[in-house]
Amino acid sequence: MPPAALVGDVAEMLHLMERATERFRRTIEQLTDVSRLQQAHAQTDTQALLAAVVEEVRLDLLPLVQQTQAQLTVDVPATTSLPLSEKNLRSVVYNLLSNALKYRHPDRAPAVRLTYFRQDQHHVLRVQDNGLGFDVAEVKGKLFGMFQRLHTHVEGSGIGLYMVKKIVENSGGRIDVQSQPGEGTTFTVYFPVHPTA
Repeated sequence: MPPAALVGDVAEMLHLMERATERFRRTIEQLTDVSRLQQAHAQTDTQALLAAVVEEVRLDLLPLVQQTQAQLTVDVPATTSLPLSEKNLRSVVYNLLSNALKYRHPDRAPAVRLTYFRQDQHHVLRVQDNGLGFDVAEVKGKLFGMFQRLHTHVEGSGIGLYMVKKIVENSGGRIDVQSQPGEGTTFTVYFPVHPTA
């Protein structure tokens, strides 16, 4: 085969290598975050303004929202603060919203709703979508595992939901999920209300 015929293959190989390197770099960054999470458990004095964090995440995800023609509805009081660092709250909101957009159903535009409310002694954050969904019983134990991915056709490292669960549990909260294959998924996050909140 003449050398000229290999030029296209080389360019393609370089592109694939660059993409693999970028995925590897992101995975290393996320593993570093996981390591930090495991070392830093309690930051009970820290409060983050939920509406401001959600708006920052919305702006970050705007290209994906526009590309997918998603309808993103946010119902969050302007003054609500949650008992964790801004960085950790941002990670929770970003992972839940980006997953709702990435794992969209191919036959319809994403409709994603993020809501907040108080319930008993908890701040409740809910992210609901009309995406691909999954059988909760079938993936039990796998959903929040590190490097676990339910839909492999979408790029990702399988660390996002693991980190979300760790952050929530480190703050004394919990996360629940309801889903129906082909209909959508709802993640509900419960953060404890501190006596001063």
